[in-house]
Amino acid sequence: MKATPKRCSWCGTDELYIKYHDNEWGKFVQDDQILYEFLILEGAQAGLSWITILKRRDSYGLAFANFDFNIVANYTQEKIEELLSSSNIVKHRGKIGSAITNAKLFIEVRKEYGSFFNYLYSFMPNNKPILNNFDSQSEVPTRTKISDSISKDMKKRGFKFFGTTICYAFMQAVGMVNDHISSCPFR
Repeated sequence: MKATPKRCSWCGTDELYIKYHDNEWGKFVQDDQILYEFLILEGAQAGLSWITILKRRDSYGLAFANFDFNIVANYTQEKIEELLSSSNIVKHRGKIGSAITNAKLFIEVRKEYGSFFNYLYSFMPNNKPILNNFDSQSEVPTRTKISDSISKDMKKRGFKFFGTTICYAFMQAVGMVNDHISSCPFR
């Protein structure tokens, strides 16, 4: 008798987590606005659980102009104070400031590479996503040589809250790597 496929264990039984896992996580993303969205969300997640940020995703969209990096790049100190006092986002001055700094740098990278997507995939073997073949969640890494390289380059460019572990989580989220376990029906 064939075993029933089971999804990746990290999403547990939370409905929001399951919806995210089933419909987004590991799916190939080319759109720079979505890539910027995940840059903000993954940076905000640093030191917190992903579900904490996922529950506030709509609020992040409102706070950061629906993740329009061209608008966010022009946020002022006054806007930072507004976000710190009234938003349903993580109230961390450094993380809010990094979303603005990263928007400016995101625009610079786009000028240099034509898109942020092109920049990211310049680090990937053959400029293609990686499909991993893990049988259990315990085999999935939290960082790789590629995430080390991307994170190092982004840090050199001035990006904030994007260390190698956050970078790898970002890569998983936007389908640069597909780490759904082999039994997962959403692989």
